[in-house]
Parts: sequence; structure tokens; C-alpha cells
Amino acid sequence: MKFLYIVTKGVGDPTGASIPVHMAVNGSLEVGHDVTVLFAGDGAEVVVSDNAQTIEGVGVPPMRDLLAKLTERGAAVLV
Repeated sequence: MKFLYIVTKGVGDPTGASIPVHMAVNGSLEVGHDVTVLFAGDGAEVVVSDNAQTIEGVGVPPMRDLLAKLTERGAAVLV
């Protein structure tokens, strides 16, 4: 199956920004689905500068770890 996850939350809502990426990495990619993650609107802040290094949501892995796994596993990333 193909999945598109859209991240629309930025650094002001670290949990909201992390949840779609977490679902993509530790959900869909784990079971072999084809995944694309789109960072749109405020979500584009995640990939600007070093913001991904500092984003840590509640109950989810740090964004830096999620993005590393995302690219490691070959998911498409769009901004």
C-alpha cells in the first residue's frame, strides 16, 4: 500500500509535528508500505535549519531519530 503523511505542525507543537512522522516510520515502513511524508505550512519549519535536532514531542521518539529512520528506509520526503 501507498501512504502519504502530511505534517502541518511546526516547532510550536512538537508532539503534533512528530506524530505523523512516527506513524510513517514505526508503523507503515515497518510493515513494508510505500511512504511519502509531506512537510507543509508550519510543518516546513521542521526541516529548516537545525529545528529537527531540537524537536522532542511527548510519547514519541525525538524528531532527529524519526527523520534519520525515514531517510534510512528510503521514504520520499517533500517540502
